[in-house]
Amino acid sequence: MNKKDNFIQDINKGYLSKGESIILGGAILDGEAVAEAHVKIPLKTLNRHGLIAGATGTGKTKTIQVFSEQLSAAGIPVLMMDIKGDFSGIAKEGKEEGFITERHSKINLPFTASAFPVELMSLSKQNGVRLRATVSEFGPVLFSRILALNDTQAGVVSVIFKYCDDNQMPLLDLKDIKKVINYITEEGKDEITASYGKISTATTGTILRKIIELEQQGADLFFGEKSFEIDDLLRIDENGKGYVNIIRLTDIQDKPKLFSTFMLSLLAEIYQTMPEKGDAEQPELVIFIDEAHLIFSEASKVLLDQIETIVKLIRSKGVGVYFVTQNPMDVPSGVLAQLGLKIQHALRAFTANDRQAIKKTADNYPTSQYYKTDELLTNLGIGEALVTALNEKGIPTPLVATMMRAPMSRMDILSAEEIESINNQSKLVKKYAEEIDRESAYEILNKKIADAAQESAEREEQAPKKATKAESTVTSEVTKSVLKVVTSATFIRGVFGMLSKVLKK
Repeated sequence: MNKKDNFIQDINKGYLSKGESIILGGAILDGEAVAEAHVKIPLKTLNRHGLIAGATGTGKTKTIQVFSEQLSAAGIPVLMMDIKGDFSGIAKEGKEEGFITERHSKINLPFTASAFPVELMSLSKQNGVRLRATVSEFGPVLFSRILALNDTQAGVVSVIFKYCDDNQMPLLDLKDIKKVINYITEEGKDEITASYGKISTATTGTILRKIIELEQQGADLFFGEKSFEIDDLLRIDENGKGYVNIIRLTDIQDKPKLFSTFMLSLLAEIYQTMPEKGDAEQPELVIFIDEAHLIFSEASKVLLDQIETIVKLIRSKGVGVYFVTQNPMDVPSGVLAQLGLKIQHALRAFTANDRQAIKKTADNYPTSQYYKTDELLTNLGIGEALVTALNEKGIPTPLVATMMRAPMSRMDILSAEEIESINNQSKLVKKYAEEIDRESAYEILNKKIADAAQESAEREEQAPKKATKAESTVTSEVTKSVLKVVTSATFIRGVFGMLSKVLKK
């Protein structure tokens, strides 16, 4: 067999799937698409996580769109973190342009314009399904890690949570936990010391400053009720398509701590809520995290360890997590080691550092007799990528340059009117629109302080009037001064002198 026939045989064998799969595109050899070799990813392995990387303008966004469409069509819900606002067009049918017809002809795949069910979500006040969580749902350990607290400070946070649990004071939003911190360092200091031990005001001051820093990044909008229910991410529409849940994050690009806080809480909640699935025939949910470096750039080592741990464990719940970033080196090595699917678009070698990064990236991929990986990384065209995945047995597939299929939905964003129309028809928008502020730690402690002040005032009014210490002191001093003057020798001599003058008269 010649080189091309060997290539076709190797790719088809390496990407053979007995169960259901999705097709990302067609294989490329020596710069030409090979119509007889398709790159198929088994649904069974999509809970093994993945990476989609590449320089700006190389086609990452369209790859995620294609991936999401294929998942939705297979009845698998998707959660998309949309930092740049690029993905909303998946809700509307695309249009078959000439370049799409040509591309699909080369890779021998049909093209059918399609729309997919979409929910638009928001962490802020943007229109859409409001996402919230309570402080109590985080728990003391996770909340401490988000704030990057040391062991002593984390211990105080645990005491705060325990105190609130013991006294039936819900911690719902940030004003609740701030109020508790103020209370245990002022009015309630003796109460806390007696029941839980002495707490340093320096420690509580540090915790309070960390909370305010988080609050300034917009976390006050995220913490509160009504809490979002994970089951609402797992919906299938009447046509059997999985919902594509798009979280619009365009207004928090400069708030990495809020982004990482939300992501960690979401992954933790999914892990705690969803039942064990093991290696099922297909995932329950696939999550795409665009601009993933925003999670890692501001995260402490403790927070990174927590993310790595959850990524390791969450696949047993039937959830796949896919990180999208410009450079694979943006993702910590501990997380990178957990990723089964890698889709690498072109990288640019403008500087010596770029060339070193390309060499390191190439070393992360399997060797191939058909490609020089480090050279190919800089020569891939728009919409082309290197792909390696796991087959149904968990064995890495051959590295293959791939011409990605075109999105079937609109390759542009929705208009403001179209966004409004989707939100008006959404059951989830109505469900989470109400912002609940029920009685919690803030209100309970304010009432407790007010009641204590009123009780103290009533006791003072009922007590008999007594001279104050200050008044007693003044009276005593005046009396002493008068006696001192009256009994002095000078005074006595003066009095007797005046008497003698009177008697002579």
